[in-house]
This record gives sequence, C-alpha cells and structure tokens, in this order.
Amino acid sequence: MKEYLELFTTFSKIGAFTIGGGYVMIPLIEREVVEKRRWLERDEFLDMLAISQSAPGILAMNISIFIGQKIKGFKGSIVAATGIALPSFLIILAIAAFFAGFKENETIERMFKGMRPVVVALIAVPVISMAKGLKLNRYTSFIPIVSVALIVLLKSSPVWIIIAGALLGIFHYYYNLKR
Repeated sequence: MKEYLELFTTFSKIGAFTIGGGYVMIPLIEREVVEKRRWLERDEFLDMLAISQSAPGILAMNISIFIGQKIKGFKGSIVAATGIALPSFLIILAIAAFFAGFKENETIERMFKGMRPVVVALIAVPVISMAKGLKLNRYTSFIPIVSVALIVLLKSSPVWIIIAGALLGIFHYYYNLKR
C-alpha cells in the first residue's frame, strides 16, 4: 500500500506543480523517477518517453501509465494516471468556476503573457536532455535536423516522419544483422 501511495503522491505532485503541459513535466518526471526514486534507468525512461510521445493521447498521461505499469503493474498504472490527472482536473475546475470574473483583468492577462516565454524554455529543457541521451553520432545526427526541416519547411505531418523513422530503424537493424 505504501508503494501505491508513493506512486500517487509522486505523480500528483508533478501534475499539481507543472504549468505548460506534458513536455514541461518531462524533466520533473525524469528527476523523480530516474534520479530520486531510481524506479527506472535513464535509457529505460527515454524509451518510455519515445513510446509515450508516439502513442495516441496526452503525453503526461501516457508516460505515467507506462511508469506505473512498470513499477506496480496494472494497479500501478491506474494509480499513477490518477495522480497525474487529478490535480489538473481540480485546478481546471476551480479556474472554470472563477475565470469569468477574472478574464478581463489586466493583471491576470499580463501574468499569462509573462508565462508564455517561460513555458517555451521549459519545453526546450527536455528536448536538450533527450538529445544528450540519444548518443547521436556523425551518422545519426542528421535525423533530427531532417525531421525538423520536413515538418517546418515542407509542412509534413509528424505522423509520417515517425512512421518513416520506425521503418528506417527496422531496415537498419536487419541490414546490420545480415552484415
């Protein structure tokens, strides 16, 4: 029972104190799960993160489910998912109840405008962290650059980029297997 409570409080703390969505939560989740609690190794976390990003649904929910499953099985996935979602649900409920009175408030409007650049920086942190964990070399370092170029410049769907990456990964594996 103690382990379920620890799982719930870990994810509810992350859910309660993260503004900006799933990508902002990544460094907090990694710190709690890999460094502080040592539930996962860093490579294992990065693998779960990649799967969570590729799976349909909300990133924070997906990764909490995968981590909960790894730690305590099916019940652990339910506990972790509830922990990550409950604070956001309660905060949104409170905002919805009181926001109508504040939405025209200039101070509140300025506060949200000031938070936007901070959220961009918080999203950049996991990108840099993931790049370091990928152990890119001179052959593979072009992949993220080409992917960004295809998405931004040619307006390609990220879905097709992910599928192409998966297919190239499979091809590379079997090509090296035959050598």
